[in-house]
Amino acid sequence: MRIRLAFLVALLASFFVWAPPAAHAATGLHVSGTKILEGNGTPFVMRGTSHAHTWYPAQTGSFAGIKSHGANTVRVVLSGGRWTPNAASDVANVVSLCKQNKLICVLENHDTTGYGEQSGAYTLDQAVDYWVSVKSAVTGQEDYVVINIGNEPFGNTATTPGWTQATSAAVKRMRDAGFQHLLMVDAPNWGQDWSFTMRDNAATVFAADPQRNTVFSVHMYGVFDTASEVTDYMQRFQTANLPLVISEFGFNHSDGNPDEDTIMAQAQSRGLGYLGWSWSGNGGGVEYLDQVNNFNSASLTSWGQRLFNGADGIASTSREATIYGGPNPDPDTQKPGKPGKPAVSGITSSGATLTWTAATDNVGVTGYDVYSGTTKLGSATTTTLTLTGLSPSTAYTVHVVARDAAGNVSDASDSASFTTLAGQASGCTPSYKLVNSWQGGFQAEITLKCTSAVTSWKTSLTYPSGVGVTQVWNATMTAAGSTYAFANVGYNGSVPTGGSVTFGYIGSWNGTGTPPAPTFP
Repeated sequence: MRIRLAFLVALLASFFVWAPPAAHAATGLHVSGTKILEGNGTPFVMRGTSHAHTWYPAQTGSFAGIKSHGANTVRVVLSGGRWTPNAASDVANVVSLCKQNKLICVLENHDTTGYGEQSGAYTLDQAVDYWVSVKSAVTGQEDYVVINIGNEPFGNTATTPGWTQATSAAVKRMRDAGFQHLLMVDAPNWGQDWSFTMRDNAATVFAADPQRNTVFSVHMYGVFDTASEVTDYMQRFQTANLPLVISEFGFNHSDGNPDEDTIMAQAQSRGLGYLGWSWSGNGGGVEYLDQVNNFNSASLTSWGQRLFNGADGIASTSREATIYGGPNPDPDTQKPGKPGKPAVSGITSSGATLTWTAATDNVGVTGYDVYSGTTKLGSATTTTLTLTGLSPSTAYTVHVVARDAAGNVSDASDSASFTTLAGQASGCTPSYKLVNSWQGGFQAEITLKCTSAVTSWKTSLTYPSGVGVTQVWNATMTAAGSTYAFANVGYNGSVPTGGSVTFGYIGSWNGTGTPPAPTFP
């Protein structure tokens, strides 16, 4: 991946230019799994562009122009003081213009762009201060407004804790201040997340939102110049069941040539929103990112033609929000594809871990359920689940089904079978003793001390990789990987209250020093 730091810094020198690169009770736009839904539960997929309002406040006709080419969303650049501030009255007018033109309004604070590298950049905490100052303009507009807390809030030097902690704190402050809106948070690295900081820590930020109503925003320019990079990034969020929007991208850039064809095609096939950059007014060497000439909606540039009228473009894929009277999309009646056969690991006396290949869906998988016959053993939003509460020494045959937001359920996966280990004897506590050891082998014994009388006993233990039990006396043994289950033989099953029983075994190992002790489930 490539990014040119000198270019990124130089580009910001022009004051009006782009800087390089469990659901809640919703009152408006909200997320569910990977999807954005309207307040009435209808899926909404953003299709639109950005408008540099803070630098061109007189170009209010841009809202109608953007709508005329089929967009359903506009991302509006605002400032709280790094540039001429947009006061609450101006923000209220922007929201009104969005509503007049039946556009969902993504309001973004541009002051944070390049924090840590760009002189004058605001912190995310300062961005929240701005949103609080204009709260009166957006309260009650949750059906129409998404708040993008801060544009490209860190440059390339952002550390994982820096972005994760600052973004989590900003989300919490927004909720504490009473904002009920869908929140959007940008990636670091000038929005391009080449360090994968947002990708790998998005779940932490999502969990920090008490409403679980945050969507993640990535900007795709030169870092995303191959189809594999674009596809892998989108897939990671889908696998994690977290919502993603490509809130900026272009068809060309000085830091590399983004693969806009894959960006648009993959976003369309996965039901992800995208917003091109930008309507008009670029400078500083990136004028080619203008989608119309001189804010004239009748004069599309080549980039504008591609974005609005090309394959997977806005004109052919955009659906107006139902809050504006747009048609409900056709009901989703297509069931997800069949998940992969679960692989079983980590078997204990009361549980096991299952992992499977993700199912596909025309809209998106929102979760998985694991069954044994008709009994549901558990649910997951990702492709792994650790089962608990199973019975010891019991055979289970399990399968997985996928479900989507519309409630469609897939065919069952191929089944997998396993048997839980023997549990510990009720009232008996095991202890381990190393008797002797030598290069490649050792002798050990287990003593069960019983606080109540038993007529039979069982216990199990697990060794790390490279250690195995090869011979046992005074017990029977069964093995499952590196876990071994032991039970009494005919002559030593009865143990009185306060009594004990001991069995021994020979083990093999490939280490040096003292052989590792086992653990007891």
